Amino acid sequence: MTWRQSFLKVIYPLSMRVTKSGDNGKMLANEKQILPPESFYNLTAIQNNGKQINFQSFKGKKILIVNTASDCGYTDQYNDLQKLFEQQQGRLVILGFPANDFKQQEKGNDADIAKFCKENYGVTFPLMRKSTVVKGLQQDEIFKWLTDKNKNGWSSQQPQWNFSKFLINENGVLINYFGPAVSPLGDEITKAIAR
Repeated sequence: MTWRQSFLKVIYPLSMRVTKSGDNGKMLANEKQILPPESFYNLTAIQNNGKQINFQSFKGKKILIVNTASDCGYTDQYNDLQKLFEQQQGRLVILGFPANDFKQQEKGNDADIAKFCKENYGVTFPLMRKSTVVKGLQQDEIFKWLTDKNKNGWSSQQPQWNFSKFLINENGVLINYFGPAVSPLGDEITKAIAR
């Protein structure tokens, strides 16, 4: 861990308290349970070890998709995500999508990222290959679906920053967006998972 990462880890609890009340604490819900015009289960992703994941294999489970970064004020959420993954084992899939879209906070390659997450946070949930999560020509297919209401049925919310979270239900419906300041272990997310 770099000195910057160590410093950010120390100030993380304070930053969570300060930013939760601001825009980074944004939460959206698919109150009407609008079904997606394009199936989530038709999507695939490449893990950071090069193996492909077919999202059809996640039918019957909730899925939390998070864009991540190793050098961000929210990086300590890896710890919370791992705890949530362990608590909800068998019921919830967590997929981390490392990205360098916000102020160059994910500079490493896939091997560096995997090593950092394992050594510093004990991450065992799947990490995807480093990709682009913000709108543009290079945007990952998953995030094109997550951020286009013509694909997911209701939301065009882009990731606001690293550690934005998108929750998909057991039937492949996008049900929630949680901003980066919303803790993975907070009531908002744990209650949404329990529904």
